[in-house]
Amino acid sequence: MDIQDKLRSLLNQLNTVIVGKPDQISACVACLLAGGHLLIDDVPGVGKTTLAHALSRTFGLQFSRVQFTSDLMPSDLSGVSVYERGKEAFVFHPGPLFAQVLLADEINRASPKTQSALLEAMEEKQVTIEGQTRALPRPFFVIATQNPLDQLGTYALPESQLDRFLMRISLGYPDRAAERALLAGEDRRNMVDQLPSLLTGDELDRLQQAVLAVHAADPLLDYVQDLITATRSGRWFLQGLSPRAGIALVRAAKAQALLSGRDYVAPDDVQAVLPQTIAHRLIPVGDAGRGAEEQVRAMLQAVPLP
Repeated sequence: MDIQDKLRSLLNQLNTVIVGKPDQISACVACLLAGGHLLIDDVPGVGKTTLAHALSRTFGLQFSRVQFTSDLMPSDLSGVSVYERGKEAFVFHPGPLFAQVLLADEINRASPKTQSALLEAMEEKQVTIEGQTRALPRPFFVIATQNPLDQLGTYALPESQLDRFLMRISLGYPDRAAERALLAGEDRRNMVDQLPSLLTGDELDRLQQAVLAVHAADPLLDYVQDLITATRSGRWFLQGLSPRAGIALVRAAKAQALLSGRDYVAPDDVQAVLPQTIAHRLIPVGDAGRGAEEQVRAMLQAVPLP
C-alpha cells in the first residue's frame, strides 16, 4: 500500500466515527503527521474525547487518558518515587505522561501549576523528576481537549503552553444529517473500541519523513513570510507570530500538501491550515468584534498571493 492509499485509509476510518467533519479530521491527521500536539477546543458533548481516542487507536499508538481537575497535581502526570522496603530503595513509578499519546481531557480545568508541568514534556519530549531527566516514549503527542473559558471551573492556558500546540481545532455542532446518523447509529465509544490500528511505528515514522521531504519553493516561503509580517504590523493583532510559529506553519502546510497528494506546498495548503495553526497564538487588536480565527481570515484576504 502506497502513502496515498494509507492516508486515505486513515481519513476514511476516522470519518466513520466523527461524521460530517472531514475538514477537521484532515487537520487533525495533518497535525499528527507533522509531529505536533493537538488542542481540541469546544463545548462539552460534541465528540472531542471520542476524536482523541479514535486518533490514538487509528495511528496505533499506546495512549493514556487523564481527566484534568482542579486538584490534579504535576506528580499525578509524571509519576512518583515510592520507598520499597524489600529493595531498601526508592523506586520510580511512571505516571500517565509516559505514553505515546497523552489524552489530556478538559486540560483547562487543571490549575496553571499543573498545566505548566506539561511544558517540558511537550517541547523537549522529556521530564525532569527529582533532579533526574527521563526521556518520554517516541513518538510523543499530547491531544488535549478544552472547554470554553466562560464555563465554570476553567483556567486560561498560559500563552507559552498554547504556543506548544501545533494546531487548535473546533468541531462545532453537527449538521442535521450528521446528527441523525449519530442518533440512529451505533454508540461512538463502542465503535472506537473496535477500531483497528492502521499504522505501525515504522509506518508512522515513514509518513513523518515524507512530510519533511515535501518541497517548499522560495516564492511559497516568501508568501509565508508576508503572512508572518502581517501579524506583526499592529493592524490585526497585539503581538505578531514568533519564528517558532512560522516554522510550525510551514510544517503543517507540508503535511496538508501530503494529504492532498502533492510533493510540494501550494498556497492553498498554507491557507487551509493557517487559522488552525496560528489563531490560538494571537490576540486580535481593539474592538473589531471578531475572534482570532475571523481576524486571521480577514488578514488572509488582505495579503496578496505570490
